[in-house]
Amino acid sequence: MNSSAISITRALVLLALVCLAPAIFAQNKRLPVKRQHSHEAVDSMSTRPDSIGIILGEAGIQPTAADSLAVDSIAAIVAESPYDRWEERETEFNPDPTRAVWMSALFPGLGQIYNRRYWKLPIIVGGYMGLVYATSWNNGMLDDYTRAYRDIMDTDPSTNSYMNFFPPNTQESDLDETWLKNVLQSRKNYYRRNRDLCIIAMVGVYLLAMIDAYVDASLSHFDISPELSMDVTPSVFKEARGHKPAFGMTWALTF
Repeated sequence: MNSSAISITRALVLLALVCLAPAIFAQNKRLPVKRQHSHEAVDSMSTRPDSIGIILGEAGIQPTAADSLAVDSIAAIVAESPYDRWEERETEFNPDPTRAVWMSALFPGLGQIYNRRYWKLPIIVGGYMGLVYATSWNNGMLDDYTRAYRDIMDTDPSTNSYMNFFPPNTQESDLDETWLKNVLQSRKNYYRRNRDLCIIAMVGVYLLAMIDAYVDASLSHFDISPELSMDVTPSVFKEARGHKPAFGMTWALTF
C-alpha cells in the first residue's frame, strides 16, 4: 500500500514538472552578451603622418601658406584632369570625293546619299527613271512603225501589220499607199529621234550626278571666313577744284 502511494506520488510530481516546465523556462531572461569588436586592418600609410612633415618638424621648419597653396593647386589639377571625365564628341563627317564619284557611277543618286544630300535624291532618281521610261516607250513605238513600214514596202500581201494602227472596219483598199508610206516613215523617224534624245538626256543626268557628287564632297567643309565682308554705303566726297561736295557710294571689301 505504501509502495503504491509512493508510485502515485512520483507520477503526480513528474506530471506537474512536465506541465510547469514551459512556464518556468519562459520566465528566464537572456543575459546581455558583451559585444566583441572585430579588429580591422588599417592601412599604415593612412595613419602614419607624412614623412616630409616629420622631417620639417624635427628640423624646426614650419610649412608656409605658399607650400599649402602649391599642394592644393596640384591636387586641384589632378582632380580636374580631362582623362578622368568621359566626354562624348561628335565626329565630323568628311566625305571622300573619289568615293562619292564611284558610288554615283555605280547608280545615280548613291553619291548624293553618301554626301548626305538626301533632298537631291528624288530629283536625280526621278529624272533618270523618267528618262528610262521615255526611252523604253519611244523604242517600242519605233519597233511598231519600223515593222509596219517594212511590211508595206515588201510585196507580200500577208504582212500587213500597218493595219493595226487603223480601226478594225478599215479596208486596206480604201487607203492611199503612197500617203501611208510617207506617214509610216515620218512616224518611224520621229520616234527614233525621241528615243535618241532620251538616251542622250540619260547620259547627261548620269554625268551630272557624278559631277554634283564630286563637287559636293569637295566643298562639304568649305566655309567663308566671318572676317570676309563687303559694305556699300553712301558717301560725300569733296572735290579738289570745287567747293561743292559730291555724292557717291563707297564700296569696302574686308578680308
